[in-house]
Amino acid sequence: MISFVWRYKRLLGVGLFLGVLLTVFEVSGLRDHFNLAFIQQLILQHRIGGLMLFVLLFSLGNLIQIPGWVFLAAAVLTLGRVWGGAVTYVAAVTSCAFTFVTIRALGGDALRLLKNRVAVRILRELDAHPIASVALLRILFQTVPALNYALAMSGIKFRTYLIGTLVGLPVPIALYCIFFDILVTGMRVR
Repeated sequence: MISFVWRYKRLLGVGLFLGVLLTVFEVSGLRDHFNLAFIQQLILQHRIGGLMLFVLLFSLGNLIQIPGWVFLAAAVLTLGRVWGGAVTYVAAVTSCAFTFVTIRALGGDALRLLKNRVAVRILRELDAHPIASVALLRILFQTVPALNYALAMSGIKFRTYLIGTLVGLPVPIALYCIFFDILVTGMRVR
């Protein structure tokens, strides 16, 4: 048991950190503020400061399992499809970078210690095509926190992670922007 804990101490440390962070946000009631109405109000009341807070909240929200689409929807509904998408892109990239740096500092490349055949195969594929892999994962899963944690502990370089993120996020963000814009337009017609 002691050797297991010692071997996976960084992975366990990340789990403990995320558990404590989530508990603090849940118990304090702060997690309840991460909703569409609150984020819209924040952007509307404080144009410049609100956008900086939007980026900060997106980054924190990503760490505590708040889906990125909540932020995207708030931005598109408040700022429109183009500006909302642009602001969300900046916030999403910042959030992914923040999560990477935070989790890498705590967990290092802890996933490299796993001796599971599937994990070894996945990491080998990631090593063979790191930018393309990250970009494809971003297209499929956007800013899903679990993906960010896994990539941070995978051992890939930050530069590679960032380039893959920059390349992969525009397509899903653009599609979501169109979707939310159509949704809002449809609601106005009724």
